[in-house]
Amino acid sequence: MGILESCKAFIFYLSALLPSSLPSYHPDHNQLALGPQFTHDVHTFFADYPQFPAPSGPDAEGEYFECKYPDLGPEWTNCTTADNRSCWLRHSNGTELNTTTNYETTWPPGVVRRYYMEVDHKPINADGIINPDGKLFNKTYPGPWIKACWGDEIHVTIKNNLQYNGTTVHMHGLRMWNVPEMDGVNGVTQCPIAPGDNFTYVFRATQYGTSWYHSHYSLQYADGMHGPITIFGPSSANYDEGRDPLLITDWSHRSAFKDWQRELVPRPTFPKMNSVLINGIGNFAGAFNVTQFHTSVEKGKKYLFRLINTSVDTTYIFSIDNHNFTVMTTDFVPIHPYNVSHIVIGIGQRYHVVLHAEPIDTNGNLAKDGNYWIRTIPADNCKGFETGNEPDERQGILRYNASSDRVPTTFRENFSLACRDEDFGNLHPIHEWNVPEVDSSLPGAPRFHVGMTPDVTNRPEHGDNFNWWVMGDNPMWLNFSDPTILNLQNTTWNYDYVVVTQNGTDETWVYLVITGPDKLPPPGACPDNKCEARRFVPVAHPMHLHGHDFALLAQGHNTSELDGIKLKFDNPPRRDVVLLPSGGYVVVAFKADNPGSWLFHCHIPWHASSGLGLQILERQDELRAMMTEDKMAETHRVCRGWDKWFSNKTNHWNPDGPFQDDSGV
Repeated sequence: MGILESCKAFIFYLSALLPSSLPSYHPDHNQLALGPQFTHDVHTFFADYPQFPAPSGPDAEGEYFECKYPDLGPEWTNCTTADNRSCWLRHSNGTELNTTTNYETTWPPGVVRRYYMEVDHKPINADGIINPDGKLFNKTYPGPWIKACWGDEIHVTIKNNLQYNGTTVHMHGLRMWNVPEMDGVNGVTQCPIAPGDNFTYVFRATQYGTSWYHSHYSLQYADGMHGPITIFGPSSANYDEGRDPLLITDWSHRSAFKDWQRELVPRPTFPKMNSVLINGIGNFAGAFNVTQFHTSVEKGKKYLFRLINTSVDTTYIFSIDNHNFTVMTTDFVPIHPYNVSHIVIGIGQRYHVVLHAEPIDTNGNLAKDGNYWIRTIPADNCKGFETGNEPDERQGILRYNASSDRVPTTFRENFSLACRDEDFGNLHPIHEWNVPEVDSSLPGAPRFHVGMTPDVTNRPEHGDNFNWWVMGDNPMWLNFSDPTILNLQNTTWNYDYVVVTQNGTDETWVYLVITGPDKLPPPGACPDNKCEARRFVPVAHPMHLHGHDFALLAQGHNTSELDGIKLKFDNPPRRDVVLLPSGGYVVVAFKADNPGSWLFHCHIPWHASSGLGLQILERQDELRAMMTEDKMAETHRVCRGWDKWFSNKTNHWNPDGPFQDDSGV
């Protein structure tokens, strides 16, 4: 049930020496020369290069993890301390790699970390009720913790043991710079890994912080296929100790594959979730028992908490009674720290926060026994639980006495439970982006209006009169056997692939406007009057862009505000998941410096499965030139394996019916 169950992990030295004054890396994963191997807990004594325990490493007793930079000479040393977490490596000439470093162009040359995981069916008892349809990495829930250090190269081999499903794995928020074929999206960057086959994802950790990996095959991640990934690196706030990642999720006792189409019928009943879990532990119907998630702290210390929302349909407000946090990272972006008593975490979002282990007396409510509730509060109108049967918000315990088994009696303060993102005005990245200013009317910027439509063709379940979520010209529907990356010679695209082409150079900025209107937009707002065939409903959507962080230029709750909206170009908030408010809008921008076909989609699986997504095909000509025969050899092999497995209908869960009944992602 925990996240520290072992997975096979080995580390290899990189052989190519890189310049020591300004380390950088240009990956070619097909031409790596590998040196001697060592395991995580082996220390190389008298090494003449930076080698040090990962700060904020695993908090479980006996766990050890070390950062190593053998391609840097003795003139480089580690400079991170409890009193200065912003520094990572320092050269004898004073040059530093720290939180001000532009991590999109510069990072240290680390080592190779290898992980091996198998995907299996296994029943999951997360909250006292068994879900018989679990799908797991290494038969653990959540999956094993992938750990690396800033600049490492990560190899993750996935073996598929499922009976009826292919699979792919996406490293959420990692840019996959120069390796778009490693993004893990079936129908876009690869074919699914067939049952019995395997595939190795190879990518450079150019960013640092915490995220999660998850299946991108249909609805698999909702059935248990996800786990944490941490890239150890500098931090913008100081702390004494780290804590293992906290994965917060909603949970169902049924497979998502059985329920998701309830979203699409003309009078939807909507799929419902049953519980809230922290690191795979919950209590159905609020039955407190010995499995309650808990963590202990020492008074006066500061602790790094890594918060991840891995939910299907719930935004959370996270708090610990009588305690404050310092927020220092949004997704993978270090920010100037700010203090809060609670934090809003949307689906797919991550935050690094520092817990101050100094209880605050609010209305005479200090706990004499040192036990405080950890709360995961579902946000109003952004939750998928049965009305009147919502799980208790008290899902964990913070203890000052690790041996205590008492139930806390504390209360939370009164704060807004509205569905929202963290305050736009608090998110100030340390490494600044200055986005080129454009007219507030955003001439030429693509506009996407999120709604629902029954106007689809060639869908296996079309006779059911479903309504499909749509963002671009059409609800997305991908062909597992014919991914975008194998069709880069195309000049036109299948309508169902929803391909939006963007060309330019590394200095070209792409501006996008996404709206979620609660009524029909005015005439002319949609190309070719496509909105007239859509039904608009007041629903919020967590929108995730692959391949990039984006600058958030504007965000609001009323689409009418877009006329004359004031956009923020000077160091705007930056992340890879943003909430599109119900009835509202977001305006985002990113630099077209990473050729690839990048999925942009709602991270509610019910919505993504019904088509709420599109592909941004970035610099197609350069991408085609990048995808050489050698680079694509393994991609082609996996596709041949998938086609062979898929062509045998006895492998299908329903040999006489349609195999694919959703968008594919």
